[in-house]
Amino acid sequence: MSAIANALRIVLRPLRRLLTMKLLLCLCAVVSAAQSQVATNSLLHKEAPSFVRTDLENRTLDLHAYRGKVVLLDFWATWCASCQLEMPHFVAWQSQYGPRGLQIIGISMDDDPELARKLYKKMKLNYPVAMGDEKLGQLYGGVLGLPLTILIDSQGKVRAQFRGEIDLKLIEKRFRPLLHP
Repeated sequence: MSAIANALRIVLRPLRRLLTMKLLLCLCAVVSAAQSQVATNSLLHKEAPSFVRTDLENRTLDLHAYRGKVVLLDFWATWCASCQLEMPHFVAWQSQYGPRGLQIIGISMDDDPELARKLYKKMKLNYPVAMGDEKLGQLYGGVLGLPLTILIDSQGKVRAQFRGEIDLKLIEKRFRPLLHP
C-alpha cells in the first residue's frame, strides 16, 4: 500500500504543480485585465489627461488646445487591420462633423514614425496624428490592445472608451449628441 501511495505522489506532484501554475497564470491574466479596465474606467467623467506632442507634419499637437471640441482620440498602429478599417470612417466623420465641433486625433503606437507617416499619406487622413509611446498609453489606462478610441467631450471630460474592433455606429451614436447643432 505504501509503495502505491509513493508512486501516486510521484506521479501527481508534477501534475499538481502544472495545475497550480495554470491557475496562477489565469489569475494573473484576470487581474491584469481588471486593472486595465479599472484604470480606463477610472477616467470616465474625469478630465482627459493632457499631453503635447509633435504630429506627423511637425506641428505641435496640444490636447488642451481642443477644448470646446468633441475629441475622438484614436490609438492605432500600422500593423492593426481593425485600425485601418476604421480610418476611412474617421476621415468621413472629420469632414462631416468637423464643422459641428468634432476633432479626431490619431495616436500611432508604432515604433517607427516613417511607417505611420506612410500610412497617414496612403489613407489620406484629414486629422492630426502624433506618435504615442508607453508613457502616453499609461495616461489613458494602458493601451493593451488596438484600436483604442477615447471619446472626450467639449469640456475635456472622458465620456467613453472603445476597445478593440467595435461597431462604428455605436461610436457615432455616442459622439453625435455632444456636437453643436
